[in-house]
Amino acid sequence: MIHTFVLFCLCFWRLIGVFSDSVSVTEGDTVTLFNDLTEIHEDDEIVWKYGAENTLIAEIRRAAGILNTSDVPDGRFRDRLKLDRQTGSLIITNITTQHTGEYQLELRGAKLTSKAYTLSVYARLSVPVIISNSSQCSSSSSSSSQQNCSLLCSVVNVGHVTLSWYKGNSLLSSISVSDLSISLSLPLEVEYQDKNSYSCVINNPIRNQTTHLDITHVQV
Repeated sequence: MIHTFVLFCLCFWRLIGVFSDSVSVTEGDTVTLFNDLTEIHEDDEIVWKYGAENTLIAEIRRAAGILNTSDVPDGRFRDRLKLDRQTGSLIITNITTQHTGEYQLELRGAKLTSKAYTLSVYARLSVPVIISNSSQCSSSSSSSSQQNCSLLCSVVNVGHVTLSWYKGNSLLSSISVSDLSISLSLPLEVEYQDKNSYSCVINNPIRNQTTHLDITHVQV
């Protein structure tokens, strides 16, 4: 009974602290997943794992002189992983949407600490292009002042975004997609001599791009 109680106390003292963090970045960025250490002690062991399979991608074992990074079978981390030698934080350079996923940190020392990271990587946003699908938007049209102008706002190679038309600060219409690398378009019809301010906006959770409408110079 005494041995059982002592074992329980030791396990309680080394209880795993589990923390989680969410990180959102843009493709091409350099990202650091911090482990909150200011320095690595001699008996510390730091292990980084990736994905549902918990594949080992980096480790530091100071006492054994080990500081390594390693790739996963599909090669997505090739030449992209670094370890901060002082803190053991994981650095991912030139990140792509392939690196979206779960990362797991295990710190083994005086106590065992585990921290999970959910990393979301968004593609860079292209600038929306506004075009007309009729000659009625052209100032050379003799009846343009009496006609409606049919417009189309488009973006290419996007994913996990919302495309919207605004009149001033008021939302007129929008469309959202979760697929990757698709083209997206949203129509709008206005009067040729309408003096209101219109804009087309594409956004994801961390970025946006806006094109303002100048109806006298819209592409036909």
